[in-house]
Amino acid sequence: MSSIMLIFGPMLLAPFVYFISRGAEWVAKWAALALFVLLLIISVDLYHALPVGGGFLVLGDYLRVPGFDYALTLQVDALSVAMLILTAALLILVVFTSWEEKMQAAYFSLLILFAGPIFGVFMTTNLLWFFIFWEMTLVPMLFLVGIWGGERKVYAAIKFFLYTHFASMFMLVSFFLIYKQTGQMDFTMIKEAMLATPVLIWWFMFIGFAAKLPLFPFHTWLPDAHVEAPSSISVLLAGVLLKMGAYGLIRFVVEMMPATTMQFSMYMVVLGLTTTLFAGFLAIYERHIKKMVAYSSISHMGLVVVAIATVTYDGLSAALYEMIGHALVISPMFLIAGWVHHKTHTWYMDEMGGIMQKAPYISAIFVLAGMAALGLPGTMGFVGELTIIVSAIKAYGWWIAVAAIASLISAGYVIWAVRRAFHAEISPIVAKSKFDMSKPEFLALCIYAVLIVFFGVYPQPIFDIANNAFAMFGGM
Repeated sequence: MSSIMLIFGPMLLAPFVYFISRGAEWVAKWAALALFVLLLIISVDLYHALPVGGGFLVLGDYLRVPGFDYALTLQVDALSVAMLILTAALLILVVFTSWEEKMQAAYFSLLILFAGPIFGVFMTTNLLWFFIFWEMTLVPMLFLVGIWGGERKVYAAIKFFLYTHFASMFMLVSFFLIYKQTGQMDFTMIKEAMLATPVLIWWFMFIGFAAKLPLFPFHTWLPDAHVEAPSSISVLLAGVLLKMGAYGLIRFVVEMMPATTMQFSMYMVVLGLTTTLFAGFLAIYERHIKKMVAYSSISHMGLVVVAIATVTYDGLSAALYEMIGHALVISPMFLIAGWVHHKTHTWYMDEMGGIMQKAPYISAIFVLAGMAALGLPGTMGFVGELTIIVSAIKAYGWWIAVAAIASLISAGYVIWAVRRAFHAEISPIVAKSKFDMSKPEFLALCIYAVLIVFFGVYPQPIFDIANNAFAMFGGM
């Protein structure tokens, strides 16, 4: 299969699936599931095909425009392949958790459409094509939130679109300034050509990625988007779109401009710590269960930025592990929060209580994911937070151990949420609710639970990928 079909194949397939499945909507979800399984298999195969010792695997140049560096250059390394594998795996699980979604022909066609540009983001090394795919991911997400979301879905979808689109303009300006300075649009060539980075370019690019991450004070679009989005789409927001911001920071801010990043690294650390602590305290005081999970998500991404700011092999490896761990830990929390709302018709934890008695297995998975979020040993959360704190201390000294307060804050909002919503006496709302779940949805939650424990006990496969991805920083 030509590599370009991994990007444009889903984009061409999406309208075809929509039109043929309008009379038989089950076709759409099976087509999406088959495509995402195929993408996962190909992504794993790409990882095994990577050069030994690091570096890019060249997949080809397409759509070249003579006289202008506009070729769609497709190259992957361990970092981008890790994102491809994570994206494909999450898309498969999203299909399972959306098994009974309404208007399936349109819903799953939009998921298929989303798969194309998101793969393009992680596969191309051309800055202009990267920006094109980056923006194209907004279109299906706009409709997925705006059509299948909650009461304020249109407001949340438009806010999400405009906020992230506006921030992306800073990134686009920085790309053109880089082209003006170097005459190159390919990332791998720019790293060699750009010896000195103007401060304006660095800050414009940083703002573009920080808003997507999102860092304080660019975070305000995310809670609204998460609350109003369907729970399965919240998984894509937290597990994939936020990772685009972290991926961009590593790929373009750190790898392309390491010296300038080290110059401004303390600003990144301060913003990362502020995001972690501020969002954590907001989560403690939040009554809305899904908004609490949203603030938890923002808090953990702040730790990722602290790790990236070290500009070291240890820090970047910890950041990659936490990026993957965050996706696997926060996703079941979003899914169960949305499921509880669907069954009880309330978002507020103090109106719940006793769910553990009505749905013990699903409640246990929420508790497991919550314990991972607060860094319980034996889960992915512990490995991620520990490696981030250790790498940050090595880079900045013992004062950075203040980041460990994030674990205490996480313990506060997780235990408080479990106490109010899942334990205590059964509330009248919970008593009259039925807590049934489809088998595909429960299967997806079980897969999340297994992965959280497996990679928490045996994290080596992820660090093997990191070793390949960040070998260049081994001596820094």
